[in-house]
Amino acid sequence: MRFSAVVTKEGGLYVALCPELDIASQGASVEDALSALREAISLYLEDEDARLPDPGFTPLVTFVEVGGSGSARGLGAHGS
Repeated sequence: MRFSAVVTKEGGLYVALCPELDIASQGASVEDALSALREAISLYLEDEDARLPDPGFTPLVTFVEVGGSGSARGLGAHGS
């Protein structure tokens, strides 16, 4: 099976996330984080109650732009 992985750096560790299964792992390097994620996914899939994603599901990883600080302030508020 093939799953996607999103890798970010948090502090001194790399965090690898599989969005289809909502499973994450970490490591000292990108390779370590991905290796740990593979292991975590394998262990998850061994569970007979494991929730598998819809076969047609493909996560979309993209960017979202947000204005400068304070631009989200006042959402839902009127007259401020």
